[in-house]
This record gives sequence, structure tokens and C-alpha cells, in this order.
Amino acid sequence: MNVPTHSTQHVKKINTELVKQTLRTNTTGTKASIARLTGLSVATCGTILNELVHSGEIIDLGTDESSGGRPANRYRFNADYASMICMIVRTEGGVHTITCAVANLNGELAEHEIHTLEQIDVPIIEQLLDDLTQTYTHVRAIGIGIPGVALGDTIVICDVPQLSNQPLASLLKQRYEGIEILLENDMNLTVYGLYQQLQLEQDRNFAIVTFPRNHYPGAGFIVNGQPMNGNSYFSGEISYLPYGVSREQQLEFLQSAEQAAEFIVQSLVSIIAIINPVQIVITGDSITADMLSKLDAGCRAIIPAEHMPTLLIQNDTRSEYLSGLITATLERLTYHIQLIQRR
Repeated sequence: MNVPTHSTQHVKKINTELVKQTLRTNTTGTKASIARLTGLSVATCGTILNELVHSGEIIDLGTDESSGGRPANRYRFNADYASMICMIVRTEGGVHTITCAVANLNGELAEHEIHTLEQIDVPIIEQLLDDLTQTYTHVRAIGIGIPGVALGDTIVICDVPQLSNQPLASLLKQRYEGIEILLENDMNLTVYGLYQQLQLEQDRNFAIVTFPRNHYPGAGFIVNGQPMNGNSYFSGEISYLPYGVSREQQLEFLQSAEQAAEFIVQSLVSIIAIINPVQIVITGDSITADMLSKLDAGCRAIIPAEHMPTLLIQNDTRSEYLSGLITATLERLTYHIQLIQRR
């Protein structure tokens, strides 16, 4: 039987991450308090803190007031040690925009700007990123949300034709060496942001579904408290459900309020039967607030009452989308525990 083990370097990275996360969560701390919260020894915490102070990732605030014994040094996480760039690519109603946001390591925004463009392609994205990386010289991560599907480093499906089949993440990794690159579907990021904002009970299933007027519908899922991407990151592409009509006909349905409601109910019922969510948020410019009661009644005609989730219509999810992107990009900078198998 293979027994999982960790190298010394691996363990040190894990311990360093524990110390940083503890300070980020608790604002400040001493060696003793950090040791207590992390379960590490005071000596180990002292060594890690000294290294982090030297690198600038942690700030030494000096000694606390003495209460009789030797005063302890207090430390604070330096959220401005580095920054990250978050970029949202969007096309709606023939309008192409890229939202560029710069945030510190606490996710606090330093810059937020929306660029309206005639078209969006890889060179335009690179130019915007070049400008930002020249202004913010200590960028540690770049996160990009796209209206499509990224398989590995390549965009395989996208509402922006010039980005389809483009190895965007690979190109950016070569261009910005040493910077973490995240390329993620817009609905996955939006559902992540919404889930955090709604503060649902831990490990609940949750979904967001969008029905744009001129693009195919899509969805994002949280299952057991975690975002669900699927084996090939195809999860949420609900336009491929067997509605009995072509994908092109789906776009026609979304132009009519009556046909749209019937089509949306089919989508919602499928999601309810498969992941049994506690809540579904419905969005998109095919959706109006007065549709809620009809959609709820249509689902209840099929789904037993005890399994029916709460339905909520929310047309504007831009802030939740950005919040999800910032959180996901921050997580790219977190050293995750991985098991190393001894052969």
C-alpha cells in the first residue's frame, strides 16, 4: 500500500500558507497566538514570520504593551505587498466590453474600469494587460472571466468568435512569466460570487441560470458547497439539453415571453431533478421580474413541493461576477495541500 508523504519543502509551503491565512483572517497576531490558531510550534511560527517580514509579505508592528512579562511582537498581513488583475470579457447586444479591475491580496479594489471596444481578440487583451502590468509592477495573478468554455489553457467555446479555439492561457503564461493565470467560465464565477454573498448554509447545492436574448443559455452550479466544473469543464452548458429543438430554435424561443417561459421551465426542472439545489437564481435579458410566479408555478406542476428550491430573479449580477473572479484569482495564490505518493 502506498503511504502519502510530504517533502520538507512541501510541508514548509503548507505551514507558511497557514501563517499567512491566519493573519489575513485575524488582522494581526503574535507568534503565540498564531501558533495556537495554526497548531504549529512557536519556534516554527517565529521562523516563518521572520522570513515573511524579510520578504515584505508580513509587517512587524513592533511590540505590544508589556503585561508583566517580555512584550511580544505583533504582526499584520501586508495586503498591498502584491496585486492581481481581474478581467471580465463580455459581449451583449452587439456591445463588446472588457472590465479591468486591480485588487490587493485582500481583494480590495485599487482600480476598476470598463472598456467598450469594437471587437475583442487576443492582442487587445494583451495590450490592456501590458498597460496594467506596467502601472502595477508587482502583479502576482491574472484572472479572466469569459462567456465560454476553457479546456485546459484553450478557449474551446466562446460568445466572442475571435477568442474561440485560442490558447489564451498558454499565451499569457509565456508573456507574463511567473504570474499565475486563471481562465474561467463567466457562470462558474458568478455562481461562486452569488453563493458567497447569499451566505447559504455550508455544503448546500445552489445554481444560477442565465437566458440572454441573443446568446445560448448557460448555468453555474455549486454542489456540496464547491463549484462544479465537470470532467471537461462543460458543466453548465444547458443549451445542449435534449429540449427537442435545435440550439438555433432556442434563441428564437427567447425572443417571445410566452415561449421563453416554457423553455426556461424545462431548464429549471432538469437542474432541480439533477442537483436538487436549495435555490436557483435566474438572470439574463430575456428575464423580467413578472415572470417569477409563472416559472415557479410551471416547476411546481412537475416537481414535488418538498423538493422545490427557492427561485429568485436577479437581472444584474455584475458585482457578484467580479466578486467571484476576485476570490477565484486569490485562491490561485494559495498553496494547496497535495499528496505525494511514495513509490
